[in-house]
Amino acid sequence: MTGLKRKALTTDDLMHRQEDSGRRQKRKRGPSAVAGGEVEDFGAVSEGDYASLEEEGSEDGTENDDDVDEDEDEDDEEASDADEGSIHLSDVDDPLSSRVRIKSKASDVVSASRTSVALAAPTTFASLGVSSPLISALLKMSIQTPTEIQRACVPSLLTGADCIGNAKTGSGKTIAFALPILQKLSVDPYGIFALILTPTRELAFQISEQFAVLGAPLNVRTAVIVGGMDMMAQALELNNRPHVVVATPGRIVDHLRSSSAEWDLSRVKFLVLDEADRLLTSTFSDDLGYLFNVLPKDRQTALFTATWTPSIDAIADAPPRPGKQKPFIYKITSSTETVETLKQHYLLVPSHVREVYLHHLLCNPPESTHHLRRALPHQKKASKSKGKKKTSKKSAEDPDEVLQPPPTMIFCSRTRTAAYLTSLLQTLDIRTTALHSRLTQRERLNSLQLFRSSVIPVLVSTDVGARGLDIEDVAMVVNWDLPDEPEEYTHRVGRTARAGRGGVAVSFVSEKDEARVLRIEERINTRLTEIEFAENKVLEKLNAVSTAKRQAYMELHDSKFGEREKIHRTKAKLRGP
Repeated sequence: MTGLKRKALTTDDLMHRQEDSGRRQKRKRGPSAVAGGEVEDFGAVSEGDYASLEEEGSEDGTENDDDVDEDEDEDDEEASDADEGSIHLSDVDDPLSSRVRIKSKASDVVSASRTSVALAAPTTFASLGVSSPLISALLKMSIQTPTEIQRACVPSLLTGADCIGNAKTGSGKTIAFALPILQKLSVDPYGIFALILTPTRELAFQISEQFAVLGAPLNVRTAVIVGGMDMMAQALELNNRPHVVVATPGRIVDHLRSSSAEWDLSRVKFLVLDEADRLLTSTFSDDLGYLFNVLPKDRQTALFTATWTPSIDAIADAPPRPGKQKPFIYKITSSTETVETLKQHYLLVPSHVREVYLHHLLCNPPESTHHLRRALPHQKKASKSKGKKKTSKKSAEDPDEVLQPPPTMIFCSRTRTAAYLTSLLQTLDIRTTALHSRLTQRERLNSLQLFRSSVIPVLVSTDVGARGLDIEDVAMVVNWDLPDEPEEYTHRVGRTARAGRGGVAVSFVSEKDEARVLRIEERINTRLTEIEFAENKVLEKLNAVSTAKRQAYMELHDSKFGEREKIHRTKAKLRGP
């Protein structure tokens, strides 16, 4: 074995490793568009390192949103890549093709592949090279100034470079890749021009909406291809050759396998992996491997993520295919992964009384969120039809009018828990809706719409709602269950304090959660502060909450929640491997 010389893996080689062992993949490069600063040279990965990387597999179990029958009531088993941290960097012969580290004024670290470092960051979309129709569309969306990731990535994507973009949640990553796609599409509009892949259905619909608004002056046609929707209707959409397809990997692969060559992806010019850290796991490896085989090799590829993982790192350091350049990399590694405007707390509570404390928290939220409390949209109309005395009396006596919380997202690890909490809070007269994989897609979209429009102030969600959703004025995020992986905490709390606004995150911590809290604090480099309530005040509602708990459990039992999943698992076992 020692006499054999191993070939260095190319970018495409790494991306194809997804199909076999949950591997990692590609990249190319472009000029930097970030502010100048202190520059330090990075190295590249040696051939020996990637030879070892090729042999070492990873298993990272993540919920695939294409399969609504997957059992989310069982804990996902996630094995991290134990050897990924052992990748060594070697010196680079060509300083112009190396990555550089730039220390910005905000004390963030930006690394980028470049030929030169810009001395000053552009401050307008016009200076980035964005066309006038797109600037007008941005103004209609009240977007006037580009964010850091937009200033960095838009010029490189417009020049044709591949790109890996990493920034905090709420930093405008969608617009960073939408603008170059739409501008290049306007030059030569045809067929399926861009394919955007996302891990969750709700994020796919949100991205499609942004493309529709930004691309309105260009008459851009978009299609959302996700699970839980009618495949015949989706097939008709694909036959009409939309310009931009936003899809979850499993469903677009299903269509490719059953399309009978009526359409294909052979002319796709842009491939975007949004929430790339989640997509580059073993859950999506087979589907991604299939897609990489059918997509054209000369496509432009972009990866965007809020958390930088070893799989992203491997792709960033992979040597490009012959004749191609390395991708442009925009990476921020600040001292904290979460934004400074987010207040992060924990609530230390015994597990058997958590429901009482949750009810008290929702009825008595932090003072900084009180201004976001919303009245029911129809209340004003109702007051006109009733006498003033009667209306004021109801407002004073009805707790449903007074104690509704500000917009709040509650995250759970399991669908059964989400359904239970939704029923519990509804029984306690707190307007609540749910978002999880056991609901139909129509029900999921309806829940999101009710929450977005402030008709319902509380959304109880599994991690399908933790990625990328941009909902205005979410005041508070509550972690009913702490996530097993600390990076998922970053995505959950990123639903609030977006675009410079403030927000509050409260994590329920029981006697078994100490290790999880320590891992989260180490990951985000921030200490969670304890929030305390007067116990006598909390226990005033103990009887009411206990009654609601019993009722919620009975409703779950009577509805036979999860029965369909058990039948599905039994059939799968009978079929065998």
